[in-house]
Amino acid sequence: MALTPVDRDLLQRCLAKQPGSWNDFVDRFLSLIYHVIHYTAHLRSARVPPEDVEDIAAEVLLQIVADDYKVLRQFKGHASLATYLTVIARRICIHELNRRQSVRDAIRRGDPRTPEEPLDDSPVALRSMESLEEVETLLRKLSGQDREIVRLFYLEGRSYEEISTELDVPVNTVGAKLTRARQKLREMHKSVTDLPALKKMVQAETKPKKKKA
Repeated sequence: MALTPVDRDLLQRCLAKQPGSWNDFVDRFLSLIYHVIHYTAHLRSARVPPEDVEDIAAEVLLQIVADDYKVLRQFKGHASLATYLTVIARRICIHELNRRQSVRDAIRRGDPRTPEEPLDDSPVALRSMESLEEVETLLRKLSGQDREIVRLFYLEGRSYEEISTELDVPVNTVGAKLTRARQKLREMHKSVTDLPALKKMVQAETKPKKKKA
């Protein structure tokens, strides 16, 4: 599903920082973010108390506005905004669940130090994130087990072990199929950017537009 006129208008207002636009954004998508957190925690058999759900939801919203709405500026509009935000929220949620579990494990070991994270000033949602549009294009070309593995990994944020358990396939098989999927994504990206006509379209799209007098 492509970007709806309502979401396009909301997105443009947020990026233009119009008064009230961020409140409208939160009102529209906060329930979706909460749903993603609950669903992701359920898939990972993680117990998340209400206060942690609120903290993770706040982290998702902070990541969206970070670096002058970088996450929203990365959105190309070929998928629905809800789909894009679902992927973003799920990846941030998984990162937060892993981080919090590491802290709990350190406390249980009696280690007073909190686990250090690698220095990286880019939003979690954008780290090593393949284009959502390219993933969806690849999914339309796949079928059966290959399609399900790619869907579970990229769109649901499942780990290799979780995919292995759900689909009853060896972890090595999951890894091999995802390696091939990554290669196809790289080839798709290269074939798109190598086409002169599409290069011009991209350049035209990213070129600053002259303001009308």
